[in-house]
Order: sequence, then C-alpha cells, then structure tokens
Amino acid sequence: MARVAPAASHPPLATRAPGALVIGGDYQGLGIVRSLGRRGIPVWVLDDERSIAAVSRYTRRRLPWPTANPQAQRDYLLALGARYGLAGWVIFPTRDETVALLAREHAALSRCFRLATPPWPVTRWAYDKRLTYHLAAKSGVDYPRTYQPPSAAAVATLDCPFPALLKPAIKEPFYRQTHAKAWRVDDRATLLARYAEACALIAPEEVLVQELIPGGGEAQFSYAALCLAGRPLASLVARRVRQHPMDFGHASTYVETVEEPAVEAAAQRLLAAMGYTGLVEVEFKRDPRDGRFKLLDVNARTWGWHTLGRRAGVDFPFLLWRLLHGEPPPPSRARPGVRWMRLLTDLPTAAGEIARGRLAPRAYLRSLVGDREGAVFAWDDPLPALLELALVPYLWRKRGF
Repeated sequence: MARVAPAASHPPLATRAPGALVIGGDYQGLGIVRSLGRRGIPVWVLDDERSIAAVSRYTRRRLPWPTANPQAQRDYLLALGARYGLAGWVIFPTRDETVALLAREHAALSRCFRLATPPWPVTRWAYDKRLTYHLAAKSGVDYPRTYQPPSAAAVATLDCPFPALLKPAIKEPFYRQTHAKAWRVDDRATLLARYAEACALIAPEEVLVQELIPGGGEAQFSYAALCLAGRPLASLVARRVRQHPMDFGHASTYVETVEEPAVEAAAQRLLAAMGYTGLVEVEFKRDPRDGRFKLLDVNARTWGWHTLGRRAGVDFPFLLWRLLHGEPPPPSRARPGVRWMRLLTDLPTAAGEIARGRLAPRAYLRSLVGDREGAVFAWDDPLPALLELALVPYLWRKRGF
C-alpha cells in the first residue's frame, strides 16, 4: 500500500512566538495546555462546554468553539488566524470529530496553521475501524474476528460466538447518542435487538459485530507514539489497568508504563503501513486463549492519559510542537513503572471492583504509591482540579460519570 507523505510546506511563523490552539478543554486538553504553557508557549483554548482548562494559569485566552457544521468551523478557524495573526500556530484536536475536520480541511487550514493531524488520506485509516482492520490484515497485525452484517436477516444467521460486541465503525456519532463505545450481547436475541437499536442511530453499514476477548485491565495495552512518516520518534507501551466503566470504558482511569515488545512491534507495523505523522495511540488486548495481542482501536490524537508520557520522559504535545516547527526530537522511549491516575473516576471504578471481589483493597492501596502522574491536579496549577470537583454534577449528567 502506498504511503502518503506528510505535507512538506508550512505557513510562515507569526511575528511573535507561535503558539497553539487546543480544541477542547477537558483534562486531555488541560494536559496539552500545561505541556506547552510551562515552556512559555502561548496557548488558547477553544471550547463548547464548561472547561477546566479555561482556568489554568497556562491558558492565555479562552474562546468559544462553534457547534456548527465542519465548513463553518473551518471558516471560524481561518477567521481567527487572520484576525489575531496566528500564522504558524499549531492546532491540537482532542475529539474524533475534530480530528476528522482538521484532516479533511487540511489543505485550507495549512495555509495559516500547522496541524497536529495528518491529511485525510492518512487519518481515515484510524478514523474508520473497517479501514483499520483491513490495513491490519494486510500488515499482519492480529485483531478480533469482526463481522459487518448488511441486514437484520444476515444478523439472524450470523455464525459468530457469544458473548460478542456490537460496536460502530466510526465512534463519535454512536458515542454521542449512547455514551457507550460498544454494547455486549450474550445471545442472538439480544444481538438482533441491539442491531435494530444501533441502525436507528447510525447507518447499518457502520454497525460491526466483533468477538469479545476475555479479560480485564491486566489484558489491555496501548502503544503511544509521536511518529514521522510512520517512524516512531518518541514512544511508550502502557497497560490500561482500570477504566470507567470497567467493561467497555469511556476512558482509562489507571495506567502504567510497561515493557511489551510484541505490542510495540505490532503497532509499528500498522503505523508504518499508514505512513503516519503525529501523535497516536494504538489499543490492543491480549487474548488469553492464544496469548496474542489483538488490535482494538487507533486514536489519531492525544489520548486521555497522554500526560503519563511527561512523567515517564516523553512529553508528547511539546515534542510534536517541536517537530511541526522543524525541530524533530531525538528518538526516545518512556521508562517503565510510571503510573497515571484520574482520581475522579478511578475511585468509583476501584470501589466497584472491590465490591465484586475482583480487586483486593490492599492491592488498590499499593497502586496509590510510587511514581505517579495525576490527570488534573498539579501544585503549580491547582484551579482546574477545584473546578472539576465543582463540576461533578454537570459531568455526571453530560457524560455519565
């Protein structure tokens, strides 16, 4: 498969020090703000909700992000660039729909900005799981058995094992309406009912049925990297020990860096086939039935726990900012044994696991000690953590926390 080379030309730098626009101000966006702001790089947050990053000492300005169609959002960004002289600033997305916007409008936006997202011919391999699994098959990367039934009649006769998963090929429209990444189905009657429900929300051709790989957090791994044309410049491998909720979590709550060469090798084959440039997280699950790591998902953006990299020696947003300004960093890898926790969601997750007898209280207490990065609280920037506590009722209603 032919690789798509990254764009060679960049807009000129602004007369003052170029900064960054972060679209989305939750804890993931906050991590980008701090990564750059601590180094004196000006950062503005564009947000459409109550944002904890807005009160960070490292946020220079907060502006609204329009909930409009992609063309209007593109025009809004270009108008900001022209009005404020933002030539050379980097745009960081934090959500999948913003990734798609930047990738599809790459040519127009690149006339002003430097984008943390590859053009669409590259990004589409991560955005659509049908393409992701197709490329994995061509690259020799294992993934769970996956079916794309064209109709309810095909579902009725589908030869798939149970329990299984019903999941979308494109995450965001489904997740926005269900607050779920996937639905577990334990029998054919449930599968038929869930399939009909999914087809009312998304196009039938986007509905996938996938085998359910057994195991919990001990089996969930990720390869995270900054790549240039498919070659890793900075990387880490992590075990996603806990997530909220534990079955098919919205997001990880407790993560630790590990050494796992098989995960690294599989992810690098896939990213090389994409010719990927930028930040990326590739998710795997170890199948206890054959011991193989099987591809689940690819996130073509910063991921929720990306600040673990800073603690472990690879500060991903800053390294990407350097790369996009012509300063490719020397190859680096994170050190193992470093942990990351989002206390707001990890406490209830751990409490549920303890109540079910799947986590010993002493084991949980041990996980709280050692080299650990918090998702939100920072001594040099405490206000976002205080605001997040005040927003718990809002987050509960909006995101199901």
